[in-house]
Amino acid sequence: MAMPIFLHYGEAGVAPSFSVLLGEDPRRFQMVDRVPQTYGKHTRFDPLFHFFALPVIMLSVIVTVVHCLHRRNWFSMWLVIFSIAILVVTMKARLYATKLQDRIIRMEEQQRLYGLLPETLRARIGELSEAQLVGLRFASDAELPGLLEDTLAKKLSTAQIKKSIKVWRPDYFRV
Repeated sequence: MAMPIFLHYGEAGVAPSFSVLLGEDPRRFQMVDRVPQTYGKHTRFDPLFHFFALPVIMLSVIVTVVHCLHRRNWFSMWLVIFSIAILVVTMKARLYATKLQDRIIRMEEQQRLYGLLPETLRARIGELSEAQLVGLRFASDAELPGLLEDTLAKKLSTAQIKKSIKVWRPDYFRV
């Protein structure tokens, strides 16, 4: 008889491991060392991307350019073109991921605003830019209506919105 597999993601949304599937406590696998987020501490780095892949690719571009300057031939020029293409693909992949996250955040925040705002402010949700919605996602439910009014009245930027937030609502899932 096959044993059913139930995936339990726990409170923090952490994916299960095989140990969880075998019956161990799923809370053991949650990220317990999360640092409270603020304006100054909300950016995230992906170590494999920011500190390994990107520097290696950028260094490769520099090395191929230097190589091409010392040995001018078709193959050296091709290596420069190829390494630049790899850098462009890497940056575009990162850009696509963050743009997709911004679109998802926009949908989530529009739904959240619709549920939290009074009718008079609901009609103005469409006036917010995508960047403003992305900034508003960090605001607590209690301060969101007032911050939305300020954002629309003063045309606040994402950074200005984030600096205005008093009670920070963390986003630990951003890539």
